[in-house]
Amino acid sequence: MTKGDSPNRFRSHPWHGVPIGETAPAVVTCYVEIVPTDTVKYEADKITGYLRVDRPQKFSNVCPTLYGFIPQTYSAEHVAALASRTTGKPNLRGDGDPLDICVLTEKAITHGDILVTAIPIGGLRVIDRAEADDKIIAVLANDAVYGAWQDLKDCPETILNRLKHYFLTYKQQPLATDSVVEIAAAYGRAEAHDVIRQSQLDYATHFQNRDRSQ
Repeated sequence: MTKGDSPNRFRSHPWHGVPIGETAPAVVTCYVEIVPTDTVKYEADKITGYLRVDRPQKFSNVCPTLYGFIPQTYSAEHVAALASRTTGKPNLRGDGDPLDICVLTEKAITHGDILVTAIPIGGLRVIDRAEADDKIIAVLANDAVYGAWQDLKDCPETILNRLKHYFLTYKQQPLATDSVVEIAAAYGRAEAHDVIRQSQLDYATHFQNRDRSQ
């Protein structure tokens, strides 16, 4: 290290190096990967933390909210067990990714690769090929339009239906007659908090005291 260098001069990994927030799960930091204007599916590379192109969106569906993940969370045994208990579906497994989050805001945020502070108000229990793939629904902290919402019941059905439609169709081929994705339930703030806590336990189980580059 040369004179004047800072030990923190390197960019933090958005999954492992960014704190979830001191008041989680009530208020969380989240890393935004894609925004509603994106026609390419971006995803944080698990090794480097930089955004990479996962795939171009081949069809007309676009995510209606900011979309990303909550740092220092993971979907594995604890998240899967909660999904199995609430759905009655045995043998579910976690999808092996950080916990996804959709953030509602009135502002036109034009690009991803940013951190925002969000308030979870509910979620969707998404099952993707026998994997628990929950989508937390949140509002941007201090948002002028959505910031006062406290629970999923405050969210108009039209907005919730847009989110459901996106997740039910974003992996579906045009001529397919069935979907590989199921939304087993929509749930409120209390259960969203529980999902986040379980994902924190999964993260601690799989990454605490380990090499976090993987």
